[in-house]
Amino acid sequence: MSNYTGEKENLTDDLFIKRLHQIFDPISVPIILVNKETEVVMINESFANYLGYPRSQILGKKVVTVDPNTRFPYVIKNKQPEFAHKHKFINGHTALVHRIPVLDDDGEVVFGFGMVIFDDLKQLQQVLEKNKLLEGKLLIYQEELKNMRGAKYSWSSIIGNSMIMQDVKNIAAKAAKTDSNVLINGESGTGKELFANAIHNDSKRFDGPFIKINCAAIPKDLLESELFGYEEGAFTGAKKQGKIGKFELANGGTIFLDEIGDMPLEMQVKILRVLQEKEVERIGGNKTTPIDCRIIAATNRDLAERIKENEFREDLYYRLNVVNIEVPPLRMRKEDIEILTLKLMEKLSNSLGKYVSNITVDALDCLKTYNWPGNIRELENVVERAINMTDSETIEIQHLPPFIIAHNPNETVETTTLTSLRHAVDEVEKATILKCLKAVNYNKLKAAKILGISRTSLYEKIEKFQIEA
Repeated sequence: MSNYTGEKENLTDDLFIKRLHQIFDPISVPIILVNKETEVVMINESFANYLGYPRSQILGKKVVTVDPNTRFPYVIKNKQPEFAHKHKFINGHTALVHRIPVLDDDGEVVFGFGMVIFDDLKQLQQVLEKNKLLEGKLLIYQEELKNMRGAKYSWSSIIGNSMIMQDVKNIAAKAAKTDSNVLINGESGTGKELFANAIHNDSKRFDGPFIKINCAAIPKDLLESELFGYEEGAFTGAKKQGKIGKFELANGGTIFLDEIGDMPLEMQVKILRVLQEKEVERIGGNKTTPIDCRIIAATNRDLAERIKENEFREDLYYRLNVVNIEVPPLRMRKEDIEILTLKLMEKLSNSLGKYVSNITVDALDCLKTYNWPGNIRELENVVERAINMTDSETIEIQHLPPFIIAHNPNETVETTTLTSLRHAVDEVEKATILKCLKAVNYNKLKAAKILGISRTSLYEKIEKFQIEA
């Protein structure tokens, strides 16, 4: 650590740390300072007591040794602060914490500053209730309602530079400028919902509501009430005040009917009437309500075949299919796999709190040889698994699932065998740890001694193998 010079005295490292402790020890808020190697430089008495260790046993140690759940390595690596982050300490305490990287003039991390801003979430809840923060809660609910009724994605959310994707985005962008109904076709996991969101956000209705309903996920007998709403006393179990339907909620905006190919025939008739009459009638009601909303529908079904099978109305099909958008499966745009993988790695690294930024050429080539029946959703699952499997910042071919590697014609039998062997070793290690924990009634200190590893290593393996302990 460099010397720190004050106006009246030259502060050596030891004196600097002493001054920090003199400043922060009287403060009852737990505070910690780590260097760029995540070693504890300063920790006040309040924090040491909170963790349950003497300060002398903490100073100079890697912060992960006293708190295996710490996110300081990620914060320092990413250079991004975390404010009011919910954190569970290894002693069982749950708190809200700040973690802030301290940067020098060149933008490099010098320290990581941390503090516990609320060390008892139950107490925080009591404070909120006592102060009756109804106005604050109302603002939160209003913001949540806005998020629920708004489109989250734009054109920038749709990743892909391939010619076929550029053509599809061009068609969709033209459709956004009109008020015509749109039918989006594509296999599951191709991103049909992203297109629906982007079309709405780029349309003249962008400031209106965007209401989504999955026609396949809602039971047949509930779908009508979800779409059209109902009046008070319309049926047994109806809410006293009635309920507004999705079409009314979408007034002035867009309604997205996802998986419309699975909509029951009797409901298709009612949707057709809405399209023709531009009005809805609630269940149990006797008056109609005019509506002005654009319909975007999506399906992974072949609607032409559904029509032949008398499972989908031809007249509804033509009403919806004014502008048709065919979202290509991933196997038809494999040149996009690299950029998709890198974007997914960035997104998942942030959500998982594990910094992984590289992928080897062999691993990337392996991803490109697979046909991806689950499309982008399946690719995301594979990338997430790989991030969990790697112990470094790089995804290598052995971190991919065996079924992906098996489809790679360039992959040798020896590599596949190595992957299987590593998996076998992990299974044996997991079983041994679990057996030992059960034998000592889940006393982790005893288990670590019997296994011949440190307590920190044991915690890491428990987390790695997702052992309930």
